[in-house]
Amino acid sequence: MSLRARFVAGLIAVSTIAMLVADLATYAALDSYLHGRIDTSLTATHRAAEQLLGSEKHPTTSELLEALEAAAPGDYIELRDAAGRTILERSGGAHNPPASRPRLPTTLTLGAATGNNPLERVSFLTAPAASGAGHFRVRTSRSTPDGVTLVVATSLSELEKTLPRLRNIEALVTIGVLLATALAGYWVVGLGLRPLDEISETAARIGDGDLSHRVARDEPRTEIGRLGNALNSMLHQIETAFAERAASAQRLRDSDQRLRRFAADASHELRTPLAAVRAYAELFERGADKRPADLARAMSGIARESERMSVLVNDLLVLARFDDKQPLRLAPARLDEIAGDAVEAARAVDPDRQITLESQPVEMQADANALRQVLDNLLANVRAHTPARAPARVQVARHRDQAVVEVTDAGPGLTPDQQTQVFERFFRADPSRSRQYGGAGLGLSIAAAIVHAHAGTIAATSARGGGTTIRVTLPLRPEPSASAGTQRADDTGGDGAAALD
Repeated sequence: MSLRARFVAGLIAVSTIAMLVADLATYAALDSYLHGRIDTSLTATHRAAEQLLGSEKHPTTSELLEALEAAAPGDYIELRDAAGRTILERSGGAHNPPASRPRLPTTLTLGAATGNNPLERVSFLTAPAASGAGHFRVRTSRSTPDGVTLVVATSLSELEKTLPRLRNIEALVTIGVLLATALAGYWVVGLGLRPLDEISETAARIGDGDLSHRVARDEPRTEIGRLGNALNSMLHQIETAFAERAASAQRLRDSDQRLRRFAADASHELRTPLAAVRAYAELFERGADKRPADLARAMSGIARESERMSVLVNDLLVLARFDDKQPLRLAPARLDEIAGDAVEAARAVDPDRQITLESQPVEMQADANALRQVLDNLLANVRAHTPARAPARVQVARHRDQAVVEVTDAGPGLTPDQQTQVFERFFRADPSRSRQYGGAGLGLSIAAAIVHAHAGTIAATSARGGGTTIRVTLPLRPEPSASAGTQRADDTGGDGAAALD
């Protein structure tokens, strides 16, 4: 059976028992009440006859009949002597049609003495009619010393019509109430179980793969609402677990792709300096050790290419540490002071270039060494990829809860495609020119990684007439969960940057 059917069946069973108990109680109460009224009526109306029989005047038979007919008109009246013989019997009355008489036992049993008269003994019994159907309520009493017993009986026909009518009414009312209870219970139970249908629907949709679906009714006030709330919590945990699993799988795929790209790009970048070192070594084997000029050129070339490989490996190590999500060394830092130190170092390296600094005091939580590396790489990018005397400008400002750094040069600028790719690893707009300056296309990638580790953004824009602006936006207090590893290499070479041509 379904849950609804079991609820309705239980409701009908309880209602049936309650209605039967109520019907039986009503029937018994009415039956007792009607019998009590008849007994009271018999007692009240027969007092005169009992007093007459108990008087000292010894009434004649005609006087006795007249008194009995006056006391109980239409009832059955019988007098018995002490030996139990019937000495007087009257059914009906002088003005009433004769009524059926009760079938009385030969010996009447009287009760104990009652009232103030010790001789008065009264009892009640119900006797069937001597002929036909029906019953009589019989009152027997003895209150005289001579032992005369007065029997008065009244027909129960009206009572026997009333009680069956009551039974029929109770049966019809009970059937009607049970039918109404069944229909109302089916509707109410169905209304109450409707959230369970919604939960079943939700479970089916989740089984089909829709983990984002939730139970609409999750009120904590009801049992089904609490069930829906628990189910929603469980579904949230399941969805979170699946999302984390999918994210983990995606991270593994991305990590694998980055590893493959890293290996391919590193192999590609290391191939040229290794080939040059091998060429210089072959030159030495062919007799350069005997020619001082060739020997010096070979050793100088080997040292230069080794330094180039060292810079490349160092940059790759920095990026690898960012990929491992190592925590930043956050501490209070003055961004304007960091920018000032970076500009002074750039002016010392390139004294012929005009580099202006426009800064406001900006204090923030950051890794000062990492931010210095960002500015060094951006300024090294300017030196490597703009004309020798082209001016540059560095601006530091605070905008609401963010710090903004802009490095602007007077170079040839970037195309729209180059603006979107300039921060990718090993990207060069002019590969031949970049190799001339020893760059591997990692400077801006390192800068972007450091900025992202601080939960910031970095972007490059170029004007139509030339010139490129790299804008760095950093939150003044980055979330620790957004921070990645920022341990800085000892020497980045200063020009391992993406080309801005």
